[in-house]
Order: sequence, then structure tokens, then C-alpha cells
Amino acid sequence: MAGLRVGPLLRQIDWETGERATVWVETDAPCEVEVRCTPPAGAPARAAGDLAPGPGGTARTWQLAGHHYALVEVAGLRPDSVVGYEVLLDGERVWPLPDSRFPASTIRTPPVRTEAGEGATGDFAVRVAFGSCRWAAPPAPGAGAHDPIGPDALDALAARIARDPDGERPDVLVLLGDQVYADETSAATRDWLATRRDLSQPPWDQVADYEEYTRLYDESWLDPEVRWLLSTVPSCMIFDDHDVIDDWNTSAAWQARMRAVPWWRERVLGGLMSYWVYQHLGNLSPAELAADELYAAVRAAGREGPDGATKLLRDFVSRADADPTFTRWSYRRDFGRVRLVMVDNRAARVLTEGSRSMLDKEELSWLRDQFHDAPETVDHLLVGASLPWLLPPFVHDVEGWNAALCAGERGQRWARLAEDLRQRADLEHWAAFPASFDALTELIAEVGSGPAAPATISVLSGDVHHAYVAEPDWSRWPRPPVSRVLQLTCSPVHNSIPASMRIGFRFGWSQPARLLGRLFARHARAGRAKLSWRRTGGPWFGNQLMTLTLRGRHARLRLDQARGTDPGAARLVTTEQRDLTPG
Repeated sequence: MAGLRVGPLLRQIDWETGERATVWVETDAPCEVEVRCTPPAGAPARAAGDLAPGPGGTARTWQLAGHHYALVEVAGLRPDSVVGYEVLLDGERVWPLPDSRFPASTIRTPPVRTEAGEGATGDFAVRVAFGSCRWAAPPAPGAGAHDPIGPDALDALAARIARDPDGERPDVLVLLGDQVYADETSAATRDWLATRRDLSQPPWDQVADYEEYTRLYDESWLDPEVRWLLSTVPSCMIFDDHDVIDDWNTSAAWQARMRAVPWWRERVLGGLMSYWVYQHLGNLSPAELAADELYAAVRAAGREGPDGATKLLRDFVSRADADPTFTRWSYRRDFGRVRLVMVDNRAARVLTEGSRSMLDKEELSWLRDQFHDAPETVDHLLVGASLPWLLPPFVHDVEGWNAALCAGERGQRWARLAEDLRQRADLEHWAAFPASFDALTELIAEVGSGPAAPATISVLSGDVHHAYVAEPDWSRWPRPPVSRVLQLTCSPVHNSIPASMRIGFRFGWSQPARLLGRLFARHARAGRAKLSWRRTGGPWFGNQLMTLTLRGRHARLRLDQARGTDPGAARLVTTEQRDLTPG
């Protein structure tokens, strides 16, 4: 009998009709997967002899690299309802788990917006929780209950929802990168890796291939609290560097060096293949999945035998790694009048010195189209980018200085020194791609202007292992936006930051740091930037999540930090709340 290996993960809720959802699972054998829903609360009892099926869906698993997966479309849901669900494999119930201490996993559908009347002006709230950088490893053997990097914010969120399952919860959980750490494995994973190969040989105790990536997802998503949380709160995700390797795609020199390393090809292909299976597919709507030729081909090949689907996906990601224009990992999700545009700022990079950009031309054009599509239907625009757009000003200036030197502004000797510094000091954020920083800034200003501009435009980011709020000063801008524009950075979910970096980030916002940054800019022969910005909240350090509550043209931000010494009793403590509504 087939068993449930990973999942279920509730990924998509159809906000246009309120009638569909998607649920992802991994099983340990081929089988028929069924998601069966209980009747919505308040629904009339079904008449005797009524054979019409209730809400639910089925899908046959497909095989890839010896693993079995299914993404089930759940149909027949009702708008503005809550239904419990269970998962059956070949007719045998496998979820909820026996003796589970958690409430039933549920699917909550939104109200359906109408052209007029109730709901037409956005009178219901959309809650978006977000964060990044979750090192999922449990405490090392012998450490007892103590977790040296503190309680996991996702565990704490799960505990909060489980205590009050009918209370407030996010409508979507946005995970902004580093869902797994391929280059920083836990003691338990290292022990498992040692049963497969000699860890004294490259890539040592880092993961090497697709099979080893599946171990990372097991470790991350089988955490009991997180497993239940992801089964009942919809999620969308994007990769960042540690999903493949620290500072992935920093520069052309970095890329050339890594491509010469014998073990690198299997690593990057395994990372992209596993991302496509475990994260990317669930980001797509049922309509997008139905139109995805690769998804159809992989499913068909994966039902015929063990090797066809693996080759198809391997060939696909090989081309994607070689050519950033080959595929698009970015995507868009609309939640009523809230639009999330998730931007791939890792694999879409053009790294050739002299034409470096964070996004290739096609990607930037796509981004512009998503920003400008039917602006009258958008009250709040969220831009998901794993890397912050607005960094502490000193860090921004140093990265811009470094980019200019690497491009040869001060000659080849400086260029060589700057490239070495770029790779050693992780100077590869938006500021390290000045033309792309300017392009994103101009696009934000453009969409934030005019009578159809959204009330707020928020760039949601992580990566830097602390949280802060920054706001641009548009006083020198030719046409300042009317939208309130914010950089909202929140990380880590579960990780740490050295004391030296805490000091550095605090210093980076100070006035002396701003003056020092101008000296760097002068050395790079950079003119005065049109845009400046200031920190209006933070920095906050710890394991944490931010939540945006968006209702009509109003916006409110909350920062919750995980507290507690016992991982089984982690709790979220609200440490900051503020109104973000313009004016």
C-alpha cells in the first residue's frame, strides 16, 4: 500500500471564483491520490440518494528520479467557506495522520468580488505573511530541547493557529527564498549523506544531486508544526542563493569558476529540478498548469516509466541554467485587489560584464506588463524579491562602487581587486546591478503615479537576516508617485546573524555611514543618485515574520518574533505594528 512521504501542501486558492484549490503531495509508491472535502459549514445535508460528488479531486502520481508526486486540483468549493479535507491513497486515508495533535487541515475560500454591492470596494481583508531564510535543522543530538538559533517562526505561527483554528490566519504565506540550505547541512543530514558517499571528497557535506535535495525537503517539510501549517495555509515560494549555493550567480567570473568545478553541474541541476517539483509547480494556477507543456510531458513520461520524466526535466533545467532567457521562474498571483508579482532575482541575471543586469530584457518587459495590467483593479501592489531593493545606504553605495570598479572604471588592477571583494563580501544585491536598480525604481515610480495608482507599493524581501522598513524620498524625482512606496524586509524565519553583522547593518543607516558612502561613490565616478531613502522601522533581529493586512485602500503591518526556549512551545510575540495607509 502506498504511503504519504511529504505533504500535503495546500498551494493555490482560486481568488477569482472561490471554487478551486491545489494540493501537492509526495508518496512512496505509484497510486491514485484523492483529496476529499467535508461539507462546508452551514451547508444543508445531502438528500438521500444524491450521488453528486462533493468538493474534492483526484490525480494519478507521476514518477521522477524514483520519487512519486501528484498535484491535485480540488474543485466544487464554495466562495467564502471553510472545508476540512483528508487525503486518500488508493482509497486508504493517510491524512490527517493517526493521533494527530493538530486540528483538521482546512481550505478557506475567499468571498467573490462583484461589480457592485458588497465586496465591490474591497471591504474584506487580505492577510499576507512573509519571511525568508529557514534553516530547518533540529538541534544536534545531545542538545536536548535547546535550539542554538532560537525558536522557528513557522513553528510558532503553526502553534498560534492551532490554538485558535477559527481565528485570524494568513490568507497566504509568502516564502522569499532559502527554503532549504544545500550548502549548510545539519548533523542528521550529514550522517545520512555519509551512508551514500565519502564526505572527505567534494562536495563534502553539502548536497550533491537531486536525491540529496529530496532529503533537505524531507527535513524541512516533515517538521510536525510546519507540515500541518503548510497543509492548511496556502503558500507561494521563490528560491534564493542557499537553495543552490551561497551567492549563486554573483558574477560572470563566479559562474565561470563554478562551472569548472567537477561536482557543480549535478548540484545546480539537482537544485533546479527539485525547485521545479517541490516549489515552482505549486506557484502555478490550475489554468497555468493546464497550459504548461513541460508539466504535461513530465506527467505523461512519469507514468510510463522511471527515466523519461527525469531526462525531460534534466534537459529543461540544463537549458535554463545555461540561458537565463530560456524560461521564467517569476510569476504573478492576485488576491482580490491585492497583486503579488514574484520576481526571480537569481536565475534571470545577465552576468556578462558591461551588460550586467538583475533581469534580462524579456523578464523586465514581463515585469512591466504585470505592474501595468488593469491597474484600476489593484489597491495594493506587492513585489516579491528575495533580495532587498533598498539596502542600508552605505551598503548600497559600496555595492555600486564595487560594480563600477569591476566594470573597469578605475582600470584592470582595481577591477581584479573589486571582483575578489565582490565574491568574498557578497556584493550582489540590486545595488550591484545599478542599471537594474534604476529600472526597478523607475518602474515603481511609473506605476505609482496617476489616477489609477495603487494605494501602496511594497517590495517584500528577505536574505539579510534582520528586518526593517525603509521608505524612499522622492523629492528629487521628476514625477513623484502618489502611492506610498515601502521596502519591507523580513528575515530570518529560523537562522542567526553574527554580532559583527548586526553592528555593520546598524552602522549602514547612520549619518557617518552615508557620508562615507558618498566617498565610495565619488571614487567610482558615480553622480549623485536621484533617489534617497531612510529607515523608518528597525532594524529588528531574531526569528520573525511580517504580516500585511490589506483592506480596501488601507494597509497595516505587524512584525511577530518567535520566543521561547522549548521548540515545542514556541510562540509569536508582536513587537511592532503600524499603519501604512497613505496620507
